[in-house]
Amino acid sequence: MATTSETPNSEHIQIKVRSPDGSEVYFKIKKKAKLEKLMSTYCVRLGQSPDAVRFLFDGDRIKGDSTPEELGIEHGDIIDAMVQQTGGAS
Repeated sequence: MATTSETPNSEHIQIKVRSPDGSEVYFKIKKKAKLEKLMSTYCVRLGQSPDAVRFLFDGDRIKGDSTPEELGIEHGDIIDAMVQQTGGAS
């Protein structure tokens, strides 16, 4: 009988992306999928340019061609999204 809860052998995981203001967006992706689609979708939802947002997992910057499996990201883990600040100098 199938259940709706995640199992360690599940092909998909749920990841939370958290912005500096504390808002969270949840994504369900495959463990072997490149993170670039998640990153792009997050930027579209926030109305930000992908070049202006940095994604961090455990303090390390994430590249779009990485996969959750390669980075050790597991079901329920959190990725931090940081919007790059520009300008201010005169």
